[in-house]
Amino acid sequence: MAQAGECPSPQSEIATDRPDVTNSSLVVPTGSVQSENGFNTSGQSAGKGFDGSNSRLRFGVAPCLEVLVDIPSYVGRLTGAVDTGFTNVTPAAKWQVSGLPEPANLSLVFGVGLPTGTQAITGAGLQPYVQVPWSYELGGGWGISGMITSFFRPSDLASRQTSEATFVIERKVTERLALFVEYVGDTPSRGANTSLLNVGGGYLLNRTGQVDFHLAFGLNRNSPDYIIGVGYSYRWDNVLGTAARPVLRH
Repeated sequence: MAQAGECPSPQSEIATDRPDVTNSSLVVPTGSVQSENGFNTSGQSAGKGFDGSNSRLRFGVAPCLEVLVDIPSYVGRLTGAVDTGFTNVTPAAKWQVSGLPEPANLSLVFGVGLPTGTQAITGAGLQPYVQVPWSYELGGGWGISGMITSFFRPSDLASRQTSEATFVIERKVTERLALFVEYVGDTPSRGANTSLLNVGGGYLLNRTGQVDFHLAFGLNRNSPDYIIGVGYSYRWDNVLGTAARPVLRH
């Protein structure tokens, strides 16, 4: 894995923004392209539904800097009165703060949801957000991480801002398998809070490929009863032509 306090290189293991809600505090290596995909099914009082492919494309455009885009996912109904349709296209930029003390990593993310999806699913208008993912290595395979996010909905007169806080405890069980327990809480400026307990893990197929799974439970009546998801991520290195090249000396 990339050493704490440093930005990843093509020799680093893949670090993904899934399957937990908390995004990685590490960017994609310079010159690399990373595809992250998944499928969820969920249940709540209104009914049961599914969503996919939950695809995020990440591009390492410079040292410690990536651009990313969330591709529209389809939300479908299995039972009940669940709304159906597509989510927004959401581009963003992510900068990893370098030079921090060795056990720590921190990134800053700025993005905006474009009004391309089904309004019943996404709401109306542009939806910018600001996000701060962080992580801290405890040693012995243990680590903690978290994320603070502010989502803004200028077109929503009832609830224009939502704050989200997450906290994760992670354990690397083997060289390939890591498991986590995560808390996720959302607090809108108006309306009911939601909270989830999310558990799962990721398994490295190789240095650049990962499969993952997660199972979340709602902690209050406003949250989904459950969410079950699986996913797959892969990284292609040195494909953008922006990776540093060796200096030839004569």
